[in-house]
Amino acid sequence: MSTPAVSPASTSYTISELAREFDLTTRAIRFYEDCGLLAPDRGGAGGRQRVYTHRDRTRLKLTLRGKRLGLSLAEIKELVDMYETPRDSVPQLRKYLAVLAAHREQVEQQMADLQATLDEVRSHEKEARRLLAASESRSAPAAPRAVRAKAE
Repeated sequence: MSTPAVSPASTSYTISELAREFDLTTRAIRFYEDCGLLAPDRGGAGGRQRVYTHRDRTRLKLTLRGKRLGLSLAEIKELVDMYETPRDSVPQLRKYLAVLAAHREQVEQQMADLQATLDEVRSHEKEARRLLAASESRSAPAAPRAVRAKAE
């Protein structure tokens, strides 16, 4: 099925269409609106129907990409807003690199913390197995003696 040739700038979407496309709830999309990440036009009777543009769709896509990277919504908004200004892209790229470097450092620290926790869990497992083996080896011969004592 081919899509008619429509200029991306003139394409509009409903909240349900975007929710379906990005596998989100309409509530999540409205939340992104409240955070200032999306700003749909209003249409219909009384302006109650949200009309999303190609720009909103792109911002939503970038928001979800930022979330996958683990960025906060404030960081995502700052980066997405930066790319919409007609300024030089060098400062934007520097800012993006700084945000990514900070996030990478945070993830690396989390990985180190998880590795330390995993090492500690393994140590406790090893100690518990040792104690269990020692306990079982002491109690194994005792059971037959108790049985013999009752029999006598």
